Amino acid sequence: MAHTVFIDGESGTTGLQIRERLASRGDLQILSIDPARRRDADARAELLNAADAVVLCLPDDAAREAVSLITSNSVRVVDASTAHRVAPGWAYGFAEMAKDQRAAIAGSTRVANPGCYPTGFIGLVRPLVEAGLIPPDAPLSVNAISGYSGGGKGLIAEFETQPAPTGTHDVFRPYGLSLAHKHLPEMAAHTGLSHAPVFAPSVGRFAQGMIVEVPLQLWALPGKPSPGDLHVALEAFYMGERFVEVAGGAECAELQATRAGAGGYVAALDPEALNGTNRMRLYVFGSADGGQARLVAQLDNLGKGASGAAVQNLNLMLGLEEDAGL
Repeated sequence: MAHTVFIDGESGTTGLQIRERLASRGDLQILSIDPARRRDADARAELLNAADAVVLCLPDDAAREAVSLITSNSVRVVDASTAHRVAPGWAYGFAEMAKDQRAAIAGSTRVANPGCYPTGFIGLVRPLVEAGLIPPDAPLSVNAISGYSGGGKGLIAEFETQPAPTGTHDVFRPYGLSLAHKHLPEMAAHTGLSHAPVFAPSVGRFAQGMIVEVPLQLWALPGKPSPGDLHVALEAFYMGERFVEVAGGAECAELQATRAGAGGYVAALDPEALNGTNRMRLYVFGSADGGQARLVAQLDNLGKGASGAAVQNLNLMLGLEEDAGL
């Protein structure tokens, strides 16, 4: 018998992608609300309590409201908003971040889907904190660029509309300049860091995909680890994982190699390379003297950073094959 799933907010960017990933599944039946009753609390409450599992693709306040409408003790919830990512009683939905995380997700009725930027940051940093290569009180920074789809319908319309009157010519736009981005609490909580990093996000003129980068002054870390030490630790941590992989040393060296040209330039990492997948690929680049490193995560902000992770979590919670639909 198929499990029933209700996607609350299925018309949004993430909701549409989740529905697309689930549409051909024979082990799941998608429940949909009458569009005319989408804002009817009684109609939503009926579906929220009737489904075996609910995926919330809503703004934070609406996600909290949706949870409050659930009275059934059997309904499993995956929340794709920011609302519950550090909330007590909610499992964090990054299955690969710890050895017992899959069990925590599978055994919980409440799972908070990670943010796209935090997925890259946590994926790079947590293993190195656990290995003792990065101390918990390290003052880290993270630079990142995402496709404009991460900003929802408003930003998509802005980038896909001719500049006048509501479009934009921007090809690169830094944001989060207040240094109070809503992803910061989960970045600290789920890496084991004592302090949130300095977070410098940006959006580029491409629809989806992202690069997340953590620069490190290795000479300033207590044990003065080498780039090789970082690479070995990451490889060991993710060995055997299906969706998170670490680029080999030869591949990283090839990308680091400077090509001929006016002054030379470094081969580029394509933020769109993993679009449409639930994969994340990690890289370690080191300076010639080994005193500095750049850790890089490459992923689809709508895949492993959103809808792919939600489907992975849904599979785990319902006792299905983890990679079903992925």
